[in-house]
Amino acid sequence: MKTSSLEHLESFLTWLEPQPSAEERPRSLNSPFDVGEPGPLTRRAVDAVMTHLRGGTIGPGLPIDVLHGVDGGKMFGVLVVEAADGRVGFLKAFSGQLRQSWDLEGWVPPVFDRAARLAVEPPGERVVKSLTARVEAYRHSPHRHELLDAKQQLTLAHDTERAAIRQEHELRKAARHVERERLRADGLDSPEALRGLDRQSQADDVDFQKRKREWRAEREALDELLRRDARHLAALERLRRLVSQAVSWQIYDTYLFENARGQQRSVRALFSPNVPSSGTGDCAAPKLIVFAIRHGLRPLGLAEFWWGAPPAGGGRVEGSFFPACKDKCGPLLPFLLEGVDVAPSRRFQPKDLRAHELEVVLEDERFIVIHKPEGLLSVPGTDASVTDSVLARVRLRHPNATGPLIVHRLDVETSGLMLVALGEAAYVTLQAQFIARTVQKRYQAVLEGVLAQDSGVISLPLRVDLEQRPRQLVDFEHGKAAETHFEVLERANGRTRVAFFPKTGRTHQLRVHAAHAQGLAMPIVGDRLYGRPDRRLLLHAERLTFAHPTTGAEITVEAPTPF
Repeated sequence: MKTSSLEHLESFLTWLEPQPSAEERPRSLNSPFDVGEPGPLTRRAVDAVMTHLRGGTIGPGLPIDVLHGVDGGKMFGVLVVEAADGRVGFLKAFSGQLRQSWDLEGWVPPVFDRAARLAVEPPGERVVKSLTARVEAYRHSPHRHELLDAKQQLTLAHDTERAAIRQEHELRKAARHVERERLRADGLDSPEALRGLDRQSQADDVDFQKRKREWRAEREALDELLRRDARHLAALERLRRLVSQAVSWQIYDTYLFENARGQQRSVRALFSPNVPSSGTGDCAAPKLIVFAIRHGLRPLGLAEFWWGAPPAGGGRVEGSFFPACKDKCGPLLPFLLEGVDVAPSRRFQPKDLRAHELEVVLEDERFIVIHKPEGLLSVPGTDASVTDSVLARVRLRHPNATGPLIVHRLDVETSGLMLVALGEAAYVTLQAQFIARTVQKRYQAVLEGVLAQDSGVISLPLRVDLEQRPRQLVDFEHGKAAETHFEVLERANGRTRVAFFPKTGRTHQLRVHAAHAQGLAMPIVGDRLYGRPDRRLLLHAERLTFAHPTTGAEITVEAPTPF
């Protein structure tokens, strides 16, 4: 590690008082990708920073209110470090910028080389803005709108003419029918007379086909102009995208990361052949680790937490801890921490329930309904060390059962009723009911806070958070429709007990709909992903109504809520 005078660091380092004993100091740094609360020493430092934020300012001249506005909050980080003289303190950082500024007194500065970035960013942004202006000017140009209007008017004219011709031809057809009937009645329906009527019909068809060819030629002439216009716009957008990407790489090249072994890597080298996401290198964790390494400080404990209003997509609660994101920091932090003693990552582990028997609520030769305990996976997860699941237990109980079996799933932290098919045919029939949304589901949950509404409907589309899987986000552009009905059952002790009736079955639907600002704005008690951890997630699937896969008879099963 490099060394640096402590006097230079005083504006960034806050010494812990009293100083921790040797026993209180961690032997190794916790993994940045840990799930859950930080260690006791790191928690001391975090509490100090949170107390500072609660005081109403982030730094000189910057009120905390900026984190509760339309732009939402910010991810903050704290790194406990040991100086060369053995004293222990902590550094603090925020992700990205605050009020379009990288620097704030007392907070760790950004990683990039300032002079190099200043040389490439302003001129690059000017070029990109100029190209953006050209794209927008062309997109909204009078010429382009004239072509689009002409296409609309031409389509309307063709539709109108087509309708008029068809109406005229129908009238002629009706007249020919009347004439045929008259000829038959008068005995004048000679072959020649009937052929004359047929020729009139054929003439109408020929005329209509001719007019259709003329319409097609008119459309193709205008479509060619529109295609030429679209190609020009696409070329401008492609040029802007290529220039923007080139500028981004120039900016990324101003970041040079050095680890504790003295090795250096650029963002380009660390992410190749992939293109890093916007903001890579500006998260709190890499800022803190780079600063510590550059100044000869030994990292002891790291934590990142959210402060302020949740982002538009939700999924963040003030004061909650989060692991480093895999998208931006996944390739970066392992390199930075080479040469640092880092403990293995602590991932979320479900409870060990192997000693508990699977509780069967209803069993039939076609299906089985079980009461899944909180902590048991529905299906095997990505961690190969965790093999216990509802699927594994049902296969053990019914070794001859075929097909996927699992018709629907419950989150590992949710307890309650699960319907499992015992054969391919039953699986197809039962899953079709879930797809058609004819299965009725009722959940109970306890919310943090007192809900004013007695009942209502939440409709917020959801998609996966690509940076923090398995979290879900509200996304009105790319999300899948999700609808939940709710009814208040009880209000007591600052909490609200509700019944949820999901009409769709999206991942984490009830948890997000409860926690999101545009939903109930009250996380479910014990929700480690969208609220705050507790002894358990207070969410339970208590009732399920479905049709028997063979007889079609309605079946309702219940499991009393255990909290």
